[in-house]
Amino acid sequence: MKEQYEQIAIQYHSEVLEKETEEILWGILVDQDQQLFQIDNIPFYGPELSCEDIVHAVYDEKEKRYQLVHIEQPSGNSTIQVMVLKEKYKREDLYNEILYAQTEIELVDDYYFVVNIPAQTDYKNVYAILAALEEEQVISFAEPNLSPKHSADIRK
Repeated sequence: MKEQYEQIAIQYHSEVLEKETEEILWGILVDQDQQLFQIDNIPFYGPELSCEDIVHAVYDEKEKRYQLVHIEQPSGNSTIQVMVLKEKYKREDLYNEILYAQTEIELVDDYYFVVNIPAQTDYKNVYAILAALEEEQVISFAEPNLSPKHSADIRK
């Protein structure tokens, strides 16, 4: 069966943007009767939501897309937001260093990107890289959605 992708709109107050905002994510239909979707990209600014979470969304006839109702089942993944502070830092090196720790990245622009940390990844390794880069003032990062497993990883 071919995966069915749908746009899912989410409204929330963004701490990053400091305003009410709407973000459009892609979801894969996993249960049509219950209107359940698996989020298939990393939220850029958004709420406590991560890639691969299962969400309940209802179709909005006026907007011609789905609207998030609630998170049905968290994936265990975490979402990290990263601001690049150094103008002349080689971006590819930065991305590769973070990707090496078994993560995924989605770029917004040259100065902002988000990182998906899959549930099985040891966050202690990712955190060490991010903290070192932050100490060098290359980046600043935020952890808007840190899973309980990843939170425990850094306390080991």
